[in-house]
Formats: sequence, C-alpha cells, structure tokens
Amino acid sequence: MSPLPLDLAHIRTAPKALLHDHLDGGLRPATVLELAHQAGYRGLPADDADSLALWFAEAAGSGSLVRYLETFEHTVAVMQTPEGLARVARECAEDLAADSVVYAEVRFAPEQHLEAGLSLDEVVHHTLLGFEEGVAAARELGRELRVGCLLTAMRHAARSREIAELAVRFRDRGVVGFDIAGAEAGHPPSRHLDAFEYMRTSNAHFTIHAGEAFGLPSIHEAIAFCGADRLGHGVRITDDIAVASDGVATLGRLANYVRDKRIPLELCPSSNVQTGAVESLEKHPFDLLARERFRVTVNTDNRLMSATSMSEEMLKLVTTFGYGWSDLERFTINAMKSAFIPFPDRLRLIDEVVKPGYAVLIG
Repeated sequence: MSPLPLDLAHIRTAPKALLHDHLDGGLRPATVLELAHQAGYRGLPADDADSLALWFAEAAGSGSLVRYLETFEHTVAVMQTPEGLARVARECAEDLAADSVVYAEVRFAPEQHLEAGLSLDEVVHHTLLGFEEGVAAARELGRELRVGCLLTAMRHAARSREIAELAVRFRDRGVVGFDIAGAEAGHPPSRHLDAFEYMRTSNAHFTIHAGEAFGLPSIHEAIAFCGADRLGHGVRITDDIAVASDGVATLGRLANYVRDKRIPLELCPSSNVQTGAVESLEKHPFDLLARERFRVTVNTDNRLMSATSMSEEMLKLVTTFGYGWSDLERFTINAMKSAFIPFPDRLRLIDEVVKPGYAVLIG
C-alpha cells in the first residue's frame, strides 16, 4: 500500500497528542457570545461569532506577546461561573476529540476565575467536571480522548505556591501537573522557586513557559534553578545554536544539555509567529530543532486566537518543511513520551493507538 495523501482531511484522522493548549484560549466564538450575554459582560469587540473570531485572530497577530495576552481578558471574563467553566471545558474536550486528539493536557489559571465568588477548589472542580462530560460525549460518538489538566500560576502574581498545592490536591482527580505563564520579561521563573520546590517534594510534574518572548536566561533558570520537566515553547533555545553557511549546527552548552536530557519542547508554530517569537513560519526553528533531534512536539497554544487546530498546525509544518507521515508520527510519539501520566498509560497509547493509527496512513 502507498501512503495516503498528506492533506488536511487525512491529517484530521491521524491520532494526535497535545501538551500545550490553554483552556481560555480555545473557546468557540459563539460560546463567548452566549456566556457574555448570560453574565451581562458588555466588553466584547464584536456581536456575532464570525466577526468575533476574526477580531481575536487579528488582535492576537500583532507580533507582541503582551498584546496577544490582552485578548484573554474577554475569554476569562466569561469563565467565572460553574456553568461557564464546565461548558468551556466540555466543548474543549469535544473539539479536540473531533480533531482526533487522543491525549491532551489543557492548562488554565484558576486564580483568574474568582470574580464571581468561587473558591480555587470550586474552579478546578467544575472545570474537571466539564472535561469529564466532554470526554464522555466524545466516547458516545466513538472517539477516545484522555484529558489531563495543568494548573497554571501567573508569573506576575504571588500565588504560585498556593496553585502548586492546589495541583497536588487534585492530582488524583484529573490534574496532571503545574505551570507558570504570563509575560516573561521582568518575571523570571526563579521568583517562584517555592512552588517548584513544593512540586518536586511532592513528586509532581511541572512545565514552565520559558524561551518564548525572552531568551536563554529564562530557559536556563527554568531548567537549572527550577527543575522543569518540560519547556513551554522553548523556541529561543536556538539562541544557543550556531548554524554555518553549509547548514552544520553547533550547539552551545545549554542547547546540548536540553537535547542530552531529552527535555521536551512544547513548540507552538502559529502562536510563535503571532507573538513575534519568530519572524515567520518559514523561519520557525521547528525544523532545525527536529533535524538536530531535540524532543520537539507540535502544539496549538490557543486555538481561538490562532484560529487553528492540531491538524492545521501539522499541515502547516508539512507544507513548510516537507514532512511526511513518519515525521508526524515521531512528533506525536515525542509528545506521548513526555506526557504527565504514568509510563504504562503512555506506552499503551503509543502502542495501541498512535502507532496503529499511523500505520494505516503510512500504508
């Protein structure tokens, strides 16, 4: 058998693993409008779903991470109630399953959802219920999906230890790890050492947004001081890689360490272009890092803001760098190897779902 065509329709059928997806960055535009109406929120920049979707994509594509993050004011505003949180989480799971995502880690910052009087525990509880409902609904349609939740602390705030404790408290109920996010410049990860030390002491997993808008110092701190299991984005590791005119790459000490330790890079191609982390998709270091055998993974970051999906991100990489089915399979297995779930569960998904799925596509 010959390989099936590498087009969007066939890529949508490929099993996928997603490690970096923000819950408040993946809402359906129609849901934003409905929840805003129910909550009496009048700050939306558009009053129909198509116009709102276009506004999010254009506002997020300014080339500034700070401007990009401002778009979340609207989505977070409509995620303040039990019903709103559960609905967004349920629809997130349904949308990922419809895109043949078989494993996903979806992150959000509970501290941003307290305006209607919910406690941190209540925020997490209702969100996890929503994920469970979405997974169950997908299963009824014949689609299998496992969702793990990552709890994020905002790096400009002072609640990271509290959120880390929250993550550990819910780790047997669907929370698989901890993260910090937000503007990198001026907010180094080492400011949150107490939270990371708590996670390590608790034998718990965590990833850190690092090397997106800020360079090597952020990556170095995340790894050397904080002990991150993975790097959220990490594209700026290329600041420590010199490429000669003949294409030969020379890695510096930090880049070598990241590769040697197999520290996963949660790369988000479309988002990285939107925020100005890279100049264009053609100049994205994904291919360089893949060729140099870093543990690269494909991710969406924010499906609403980037008007994207896992399938569309994969298609962009195929179109830009000429990847084949075997490459997409490798990136998917990279993600599954890096998931914050027990080793036997990772192995089962790789051997029983990912490899058989790609075997059909490879032919």
